[in-house]
Amino acid sequence: MASFSFGAGNAKKLRAIPLYAAGWVLTRLVPRTRDEWVFGCAVGIADGALAVWEQARAGEVPAVWLVDGPEQERDAAARGIPTLRKGSVRALWRTARARVVVITHGFGDVDRYAVSGAFIVQLWHGIPLKRIGIDSPETVRSALLPSSRFVRTVLAAMYRSATRRIGLLPAASHLVRGRLESAFSLPDERVPVVGEPRVDVLSRGSAGERRRTARATLERVTGPIGDRAVVLYAPTWRDGDPDPAIPDAEDWAAISGLLQERDAILLIRSHPLGAGDYRPPAGEDRIRMLGSDRVADVTPLLPGLDVLITDYSSLAFDASLVPLPEIFLAPDVAEYARRRGFYGSFHDVAGDDPARTWPQALGQLDAVLTDPAERERRLARARDLDARVHAYRDGRNAERVYRAIIAAIGADRHPERSGKDTE
Repeated sequence: MASFSFGAGNAKKLRAIPLYAAGWVLTRLVPRTRDEWVFGCAVGIADGALAVWEQARAGEVPAVWLVDGPEQERDAAARGIPTLRKGSVRALWRTARARVVVITHGFGDVDRYAVSGAFIVQLWHGIPLKRIGIDSPETVRSALLPSSRFVRTVLAAMYRSATRRIGLLPAASHLVRGRLESAFSLPDERVPVVGEPRVDVLSRGSAGERRRTARATLERVTGPIGDRAVVLYAPTWRDGDPDPAIPDAEDWAAISGLLQERDAILLIRSHPLGAGDYRPPAGEDRIRMLGSDRVADVTPLLPGLDVLITDYSSLAFDASLVPLPEIFLAPDVAEYARRRGFYGSFHDVAGDDPARTWPQALGQLDAVLTDPAERERRLARARDLDARVHAYRDGRNAERVYRAIIAAIGADRHPERSGKDTE
């Protein structure tokens, strides 16, 4: 079932206003260092934060990663990354002292009450197709007095106040830059087109090397694959609502039949913030779960796939870098457009043939797996999407972001707040 929604999250923020105020006072009293960095990522030791961490480590920047629990601690230790537990006094202190704070989702990636005054690098976690930030009405929805216009106004003011603290938000292209500037209410100079660090892994080495590495990881995590075609189904988050495309018994039978007929495997990755209740037929080895509990970041595994099935997820943009043929399964597109909204048109990305049901999606999948012309048509569409949204494909996005951070804090040697710097 779903584990998070804007309504519940915003209600919690309203109740925590005194803590935000206390944190603001703390960051005015505690001087920030000149060089220490703090990293955090909602999904673990992964995503763009990990790519920038490697650049900071190469630059010998003193840094620490804030983690949620023992699993993330073990993952970090295996990579030689020092950690502190979120919610601890030491994590609060290090965040309050850090010169640079690097996040991928929100201030809760670190200690949200101690970020004021730091140079904040918001890497985000994908190119937005669905509207985000202040561009989406969902952002200011609250479970506390949900019909109150005053509550929405307060939440909008809090959001704008928070996003104004962001010092750097890298964009994948000029098209994406416009979306991010609008969503986070930031000026041009804070949203440079330097590429997304999180997708560097899709441009490094040869295509063959990337595929072999990804397939080996998929086999280690999900079981034997061999030469079989691998299809990933990855729906997006629906703000606490279940995935409307969760297969019923008839759908599962049809899915199993096609996988058997075409000797393929289906991996299911529901969104980390809204896990659906997926129950494939018992004993069906061709349908496997690939949730965030098994793999924190699916991006490096995309080259090991043969087809992506999604709806409104930013994975569609990531997969275009591989490239992968993509099938869009969107049974609730009209309602989603009304409630969340899109940048541009959904059909600009999905084409004129998005499926509304699993039988329709399976028909398209069968064509991709058996008809070279259909596969090439969808690959061409992916390449066109890639050309529109990615300015760089050289595997050096994290390097450009790191250089942009150094240039920014070099030009601003003192914290953004008044008061003395130290050390």
